[in-house]
Amino acid sequence: MSEQDTAAVVDTTDDEQHLAPTDATVDVDGDDVDGDDESRDEADIAADYIEELLDICDLDGDIEIEERAGRVYLTVTDDGAALRVLAKPDTVTALQELTRIAVQAETGEFSRLILDIGGSRDARATELQRLVDTAVERIEAGSTTAALPPMSSYERKLVHDLVAEKGFHSESEGEGRDRHTVITR
Repeated sequence: MSEQDTAAVVDTTDDEQHLAPTDATVDVDGDDVDGDDESRDEADIAADYIEELLDICDLDGDIEIEERAGRVYLTVTDDGAALRVLAKPDTVTALQELTRIAVQAETGEFSRLILDIGGSRDARATELQRLVDTAVERIEAGSTTAALPPMSSYERKLVHDLVAEKGFHSESEGEGRDRHTVITR
């Protein structure tokens, strides 16, 4: 795919799926003519899976599909608070894993897609920023290290980026569910 990101919006309030590509070139059948069928397939499969889940739960929502740096990002939003129950961090993580499995089952390829429901990723990023700020304050006050609680690889990546912006160093330590980030000067 080109350096440009692609985006599409799927409105799940209608019975049919309506895609409106913004940067990708598609033909009348909706096929990608830029030659990037693989990422388009991953995005479409994931969006179809989430749309079906929303239908089963009798929830309305809009699904936005973006691709950045070769990774598919799905964002589900609504005008009200209907998605609140699905927007809890553990629920989003579980749904993301189920969506990845659905994509892998259909394509045979591992999926690295990121799912955000109702702004939960932004809320978590704000929470991670506060954790990093507190850890950096402890180090500036004299501690040699500050360990953060265990978190997903995606969250640890966000933490590493936040720590680097502040001019500090971070490393992930531990295994499996206990993997966490340790911050140093």
